Amino acid sequence: MAEMHGYDWVSKWALYSPNHIALQEHGSEAVISYKDLNEKADALSSYFNNGLRLQKGDRIACIAMYSISYVVLFVACQKTGIILVPLNYRLASKELGEIIHDADPKFIFAQDQFSSLIPQSYHDKLLELDFHSIPLNTTYDRTSIDEDDPIMILYTSGTSGSPKGVLYSHKMLFWNSINTEISLHINSNSKTIIVMPSFHTGGWNVLLTPLLHHGGFTYLMQKFDAEEVMQKIEETQCNVFMGVPTMLAMMAQESSFEKWNPKYLDYIIVGGEAMPLALIEKYAKKNIAIRQGYGMTEVGPNLTSLHQDDAIRKMGSIGRPNFYVDIKIIKENGDSALVDENGELWLKGPMVTKAYFRNDEASHNAFSEDGHWFKTGDIVRQDSEQYLFIIDRLKNMFISGGENVYPAEVERALRKMKAIKECAVIGIPDEKWGEVGKAFIVINEGHDVSDQDITSHCSIYLAKYKIPKQIIFINELPKTDSGKINHKILKNL
Repeated sequence: MAEMHGYDWVSKWALYSPNHIALQEHGSEAVISYKDLNEKADALSSYFNNGLRLQKGDRIACIAMYSISYVVLFVACQKTGIILVPLNYRLASKELGEIIHDADPKFIFAQDQFSSLIPQSYHDKLLELDFHSIPLNTTYDRTSIDEDDPIMILYTSGTSGSPKGVLYSHKMLFWNSINTEISLHINSNSKTIIVMPSFHTGGWNVLLTPLLHHGGFTYLMQKFDAEEVMQKIEETQCNVFMGVPTMLAMMAQESSFEKWNPKYLDYIIVGGEAMPLALIEKYAKKNIAIRQGYGMTEVGPNLTSLHQDDAIRKMGSIGRPNFYVDIKIIKENGDSALVDENGELWLKGPMVTKAYFRNDEASHNAFSEDGHWFKTGDIVRQDSEQYLFIIDRLKNMFISGGENVYPAEVERALRKMKAIKECAVIGIPDEKWGEVGKAFIVINEGHDVSDQDITSHCSIYLAKYKIPKQIIFINELPKTDSGKINHKILKNL
């Protein structure tokens, strides 16, 4: 057996709890113990080293849904210092080509159904994501791994232009796991189901890698299906689950929701968008606690957490910073914000990326002048109890009659109206005011709401200049791959 190092978590669990089940795969229902996961990852490490001639620092890409094989690939990267680049299988071939060109991987592991998405010019790099035929040979060169060495390059969704590759290090992986453990009480008895996509930090780092670090159990689903997820939460005795509000709404709409009894589930972690009060209350009636939080690919991602006991009292809050997360809130003039003042959220800690891959300009712009603080681009305020509230993305702000308007603040007011299922607000040009708000609204079934009803509701919670001047009723809001509302598409509607 090869000598283990501090970031080779699976080899430690293979020693401490060899027969404990690490993973189960939806569909095939195949399971793998920590001992077998370690052996397969050692064999793949040997194949990397001796067969493919890969060395520490080389990049390999992968385009696949979650499977045991995909996690074996990740664990082999942890062991060898090779860098994994997860590819988004929902992108067009041309978009994938741009990312592959930027990442410049030595090989691309692909699930059969996605091979055709890889541009022809890269087909000489394609390999199957199937390691059954690899002999269980565990000899390979074990190089030392530094905490700042990258384990992954995670490409951001690119809503503001070309996707940027975030260098995600072993150090970030470790400290994100520690923050998660302290906040969510993760341990070897923890069980989760992963439904987030495999190209997203929410899929890898909200729960999957913290559970691998702590020797827990993960059930891997290739895609989200409300009925099946509810069934598997019961069957696997899942005690912690992460989803976006859209997923939770779909589960609540299932006919089986009323009889659903997930008695082992301690809480559901919600990220991506704020969860409407009516939905929080619907889960509360079933004694299912909701933990809202905040994260981003470049930092963490598990950065803040709102305790389930405060889900209603502090509705709309992302909670307080996790244990090893330092924050400050900086106003437009460069001063630190006082209580209840808006400012940009800056972050510091061992879970912050060092840089974007081969993008010095973006890396420089992301940090404060002294290089110590990561500037999130999110406008927040902190109340007197140190709870944080996201006001909006800095780039979403628009100026109406000389006043700053943050769409997320308007959306929060709209969500207080029980007739509203979903909403999104954008700024549009206006001759008189420069810009005004345009609201896209999805109404709950059985409700009849007029423009005037919405304007009257908003006037209770918002200053006049913040009230949307245009209201559009639509059946469904466009979403990004990670389940967030796609404002880019709304602007083109």
